[in-house]
Amino acid sequence: MSTALLEARDIRKSYGTGTARFDALTGVSIQVQAGESIAIVGKSGSGKSTLMHLLALLDSPDSGELAINGADSSQLSVKQLNRLRNEDFGFVFQQFFLTPNASVLDNVVLPLKIAGVGARERTTRGMAVLEQLELADKAKNKAINLSGGQKQRAVIARALVNNPRVIFADEPTGNLDTVTGRLVEDTLFSLNKDHGITLVIVTHDEDLAARCDRQMFVRDGREVHAIALDQDAA
Repeated sequence: MSTALLEARDIRKSYGTGTARFDALTGVSIQVQAGESIAIVGKSGSGKSTLMHLLALLDSPDSGELAINGADSSQLSVKQLNRLRNEDFGFVFQQFFLTPNASVLDNVVLPLKIAGVGARERTTRGMAVLEQLELADKAKNKAINLSGGQKQRAVIARALVNNPRVIFADEPTGNLDTVTGRLVEDTLFSLNKDHGITLVIVTHDEDLAARCDRQMFVRDGREVHAIALDQDAA
């Protein structure tokens, strides 16, 4: 079997000390293969978002191993970690984290600006992803003037602008109505199926989770069970 794109081995994470200590993860292992979609499912406080943040290198485990393409992430330099987060990973969160009074295009190209890409190329690449997500006509609008669904598509555009290998989505439809949420789901899964982008989705929505290739259920910081889609039956 090929090396997993992401692999966590017995990772543990706690917050606080003494009586205020909270064990968010208590020994979780997971492999994510390139090109698959996986849902990490659990109730609020189950540890699912903590697991995603560790996989996405936004935080470090207290113990256990986290490997990216077989390389131990603890051995990577700060520069290497930043490059992975900015170039190989894209992020879509329940909260949009858009700069309200900046234009949609400026919000979308922010990762390119951080990476030092020139203004002309930033515009070209930013407009290309906005076109892909049918938001090109909103490029000059202020982000604050978008609808909820448009804001989430703008966030997906920002996640895509660096041609990432993985998109991490934390409750991506949590703030959206059912119809708009379904459109955002369709967008994410089309990126997975048509462009081979790996999806790691954190959700408490079992309907959304059921669309993924695999589902991992987490409770009290532990994996309780996993389900793989029967590809022959699909």
